[in-house]
Amino acid sequence: MKLHTIETGFFKLDGGAMFGVVPKTMWQKLNPPDANNLCTWAMRCLLIEDGKQLILIDCGIGDKQDAKFFGHYDLHGEATLEKSINQIGFSFNDITDVILTHLHFDHCGGAIKKNAEGTFYPTFKNATYWSNERHWQWATQPNAREKASFLKENILPIQESGQLKFVDSGSTAVHSDITLKTVSGHTESMFIPHIKTGDKTIVYCADLLPSMAHIPVPYVMAYDTRPLITLEEKKNFLDGAASNNHFLFFEHDRSIECCSLKQTEKGVRENEMFKLSEL
Repeated sequence: MKLHTIETGFFKLDGGAMFGVVPKTMWQKLNPPDANNLCTWAMRCLLIEDGKQLILIDCGIGDKQDAKFFGHYDLHGEATLEKSINQIGFSFNDITDVILTHLHFDHCGGAIKKNAEGTFYPTFKNATYWSNERHWQWATQPNAREKASFLKENILPIQESGQLKFVDSGSTAVHSDITLKTVSGHTESMFIPHIKTGDKTIVYCADLLPSMAHIPVPYVMAYDTRPLITLEEKKNFLDGAASNNHFLFFEHDRSIECCSLKQTEKGVRENEMFKLSEL
C-alpha cells in the first residue's frame, strides 16, 4: 500500500468560527488572520494506492461554483485536485473508490463537475462513491444551520449516477485495511478513516481535528452542530490514538500534514510533525 498527499489548494475561513470559544488572543498565534479576520486553510486529500484499487479520501471544493460563491472563500494556491493526481501518474479515470468523510462543500465539491450545457456529472466515472445513510439523509434534508454547506449540486448527482454506496460505521467494505469509523459532533455520522499500512495506522482526521492547532480538547469549531459531543469524541479519540501510536493526517492545516501524539500533564498533545512521505 502506498499513500499520497493530494493538495487541492487553499481557502480562507473566519478565525473565530474555526476556533469557537477560544479567544482570538490565543488562536491568532496558531493561525494568524488577515485584516478581515480570515485564516488560511488547506483542502488536503489522501490517495491510497493498493493493487488495482486507487482510493481517494475527500476531493476538495471543486471548480463548478460561480465567482460570487468562490469570492467568499478567497481560493488561492497553484495546486488543484487534477494536477495533484496527475503529478503522481494517475488520472481521474483511474480512481476506483471515493470516500466522502462528509458532504460539506469543501470536502465533496470536487466529486461532481459541470459541463458547458450545465449538466452535472461524476468527476470519477469509474469510481464507487462511499457515504453512510445517516449522513446522506442529514445532508439531503439539511437543517438551517448547515444548509449553506450542503449544496445539492455536489450531492444529488452522485446518487443519480448510480455510483453511490452506503456503509455503516466500522465498515471495512472499501478495503480490508481501511476502517470507516464515525463521529457526530461536527455533523451527523462523519467518517474518520483509519488506514492500516504495515505496522502503522494513519487517521484521516477530517473535521474532528481540522488542524494540529485543534488538538486541545476545548478548541472546537463554531461550525460544529453538537460541540459538547465533539468535546467527548475528541477526548476519546485522542486518548485512543495516543495509546495506540496512531499518526494523524490533517485535512485543513495549512502547513502541517501529519503528527504523532504524546500524553502530557495538559492532556494529549502533538509530538513530532512531518510530511506523509516521511512516514
